[in-house]
Amino acid sequence: MISSILNLTTDSFRIDPNAYVRELMQWHFRPETGCKFWLRHAADLGFDPLTDVRGIADLARFPNLIEDFRTALVEDLIPRGLGSSQRIAGIYESSGTTGAPKRFVMFDEWLDTYLSWDNRLEKIAATAGRPLNMLAVVPSGPHMFGEVTTRWARLCGGAKFTVDLDPRWVKIRISQGRAEEADAYAEHIIDQAAHILRTQDVGVLATTPALLERFARRVDLVDLINASVRAIVWSGAQLDADTRELLRSKFFPGIPLLGIYGSTTILGGTKERPGEEFEGNPICDAFSPYFFFRVVDPETGEEVEYGQRGQVVMTHATKYALLPNNLERDMATRIEPPKGTVGSSLAGVGPVAEFRGVPVIEGVY
Repeated sequence: MISSILNLTTDSFRIDPNAYVRELMQWHFRPETGCKFWLRHAADLGFDPLTDVRGIADLARFPNLIEDFRTALVEDLIPRGLGSSQRIAGIYESSGTTGAPKRFVMFDEWLDTYLSWDNRLEKIAATAGRPLNMLAVVPSGPHMFGEVTTRWARLCGGAKFTVDLDPRWVKIRISQGRAEEADAYAEHIIDQAAHILRTQDVGVLATTPALLERFARRVDLVDLINASVRAIVWSGAQLDADTRELLRSKFFPGIPLLGIYGSTTILGGTKERPGEEFEGNPICDAFSPYFFFRVVDPETGEEVEYGQRGQVVMTHATKYALLPNNLERDMATRIEPPKGTVGSSLAGVGPVAEFRGVPVIEGVY
């Protein structure tokens, strides 16, 4: 019998995080409810999750096994306790920036609850008083962002227009010293999006910072966006404070820029804290305790102080998946989280130049 504390809620700040984690350990590490992946690794952890993990802080004891998700069978990642009652939304992959992509299972109920928590677009559509169509110029296929935008469009009551985008191809071309081909590909993407903007009623534009900057270079597209778009959602590569301010004040004044720091390894993304910034950057809050962040010194692994920069460590902890202590390829400033939540909020997120000996190439995403 599943404990009610493991049932998802958008009022997650009311959950006792330590009691939640204790029940979660019973779920993931008992044979009748856990998945093959974690049951197989349990004997090698050096501690017993059923008895030794007593609260949220103890999750830091888990090793970072994220590399194993490059080759793990997806069937081994599904907790047995879910049975056949839970529908899979999709199998989604990491970007593949630092090697072969890692694969994760996304369940419908989790994705719908996450989008209910981040309901900014729904509110904008309600204020508009009409359905809002979405133009999604984002990675789709194996990437989670495509499915998220599909569901956003439904929540806004409108249709979704798309443009094919393969960020891995761009990264390969840049790594081979063929930046001119990557540039031509990016312009090809914008050309396709331009035709949709000219012929359709687009109320929401979802894209990446690199492509948003390309939209801003074309005066005709800036005019079209300002004429109809009610919100711009950006996620992916970093958007520095100066560029963000320029986009908000010069190119798209009056259109909310809704930033998301998303990752497949948390099966979701952050939302901006309304009305607050840190040095011109949005503050990114997590959906804790379902996913949360630490910010650590890359040399020592110790958490840095609030206001200091460090490397981001991500944890997803739900009955659907356990993904603890993933050391990300991003640096960020540690910010005090909202009252009643765990972990840290983030600001000024940006990639490291090199991760595990591999150059980090952003490209268009």
